Amino acid sequence: MSIGEKCSHIDPGHPDVAISRQCELLDLPRSSYYSAVRCPCQETEENLLLIRLIDEEYMRHPFYGTRKMYGYLRREGYQVNRKRIQRLMRKMGIESVVPKPNTSTPRKEHKRYPYLLRGMDINRPDQLWCSDITYIRLSGGFVYLTAVMDWYSRYVLSWEISVTIDDEFCVNALTSALRQHDVPEIFNTDQGSQYTGNGFTGLLEKHGIRISMDGKGRAMDNIFIERLWRS
Repeated sequence: MSIGEKCSHIDPGHPDVAISRQCELLDLPRSSYYSAVRCPCQETEENLLLIRLIDEEYMRHPFYGTRKMYGYLRREGYQVNRKRIQRLMRKMGIESVVPKPNTSTPRKEHKRYPYLLRGMDINRPDQLWCSDITYIRLSGGFVYLTAVMDWYSRYVLSWEISVTIDDEFCVNALTSALRQHDVPEIFNTDQGSQYTGNGFTGLLEKHGIRISMDGKGRAMDNIFIERLWRS
């Protein structure tokens, strides 16, 4: 039974059986159900096929931008234009890891922090944590995933998913990690607005954590969590 078929069997107004229990009985993750009924990222069947192909090719060639991805899909026989590929990759939240201008640009009103890791010897747990955002492909669209990782051990300390790419689920992931683990000395992210806003940076400053941010267009500055996504 597909996710869509399972979702159709859920009765959100059932007086005796909660949605969580219905999902459990159907072996359906609650996140998949909520994404199916609420996700603003719904696409046509054709676009979902393109999303899957883009995702698979990006896993093989993470340096592919929209131009190379467009060429790949055309060679595979799909009659698409580049603007369509740009829109789908933007919705998927992926871009070439090759350094280029204007990537992960924070909002103008948000403060930027310097990159503190250059030349640093990371030799113990809780010396440095990092975080990033990716997406998970579903049968009817996709959801966003964020994770907090310890740089030294490569251990995922917490994670959250969301149907929207705002800062709330990033703050929730950070809150969860701080509640369950020792406070780190430094926290590194990219310059995305989810990480430069007061909600995220304010929580780090409240716990006395030094803030480090990747340089513009430098995805490799946060290399270990990038490797997590690609694996």
